[in-house]
Amino acid sequence: MNQHPEPRAKRPEFLIEAYKQMMADINRHITVVWQAIGIVIGSFAVMGLVEKKVLSLDFAAGLLLFICAWSLALVLDSSYWYNRNLCIIANIERLFLCREDLRDVHYYFGAHRPTNRMITTLRVQVAFSIGIASLVILYHFLVQVAPHLKQPWCTFDPVRAIPYLVATISGALLLRFRTKRNADYDEFLKNSPGIDIDREGVEYGGGHGFEK
Repeated sequence: MNQHPEPRAKRPEFLIEAYKQMMADINRHITVVWQAIGIVIGSFAVMGLVEKKVLSLDFAAGLLLFICAWSLALVLDSSYWYNRNLCIIANIERLFLCREDLRDVHYYFGAHRPTNRMITTLRVQVAFSIGIASLVILYHFLVQVAPHLKQPWCTFDPVRAIPYLVATISGALLLRFRTKRNADYDEFLKNSPGIDIDREGVEYGGGHGFEK
């Protein structure tokens, strides 16, 4: 039992500051992702090096795919931190809000997002990065692979396989990272469910990560 009443008396102040920090952390992770997307777009300057023959198309395509994979990893990480912090925010809100506030304020704090599902903003960024990666692979295949398909295998240059090797390894690592982050979120929900709130009459849908 706490023998010092002063820290206990400052508990509301501490929780409010923690609440603010969680919100700031969410905003920071969203901003970082957009900065990463800007880097993906700027990376197309690499293609200028290809035109100047400073860098081969094979290495340039591999580099662009690596950057896209890096951007996707940031999105996956940001999604986890967003959902985790949203849980912490809801747990804090439950200490100050009551059942009536589900209707009077907002109903999201009554239930946590059931899975580590991405919000729409992050899903758009995922689609954007995958779209760029798909165009890079398609362009490389049409320029570097398709014209040589009818030639003997002995003439095949292993360097042309670099983009596909990068894509394969990156895809496997991203799937593993996604699985790990989903497991981390499930672990958080298990260990920190928060105070139970009577949610009778409240319906949760896609706006809060629930599938109807």
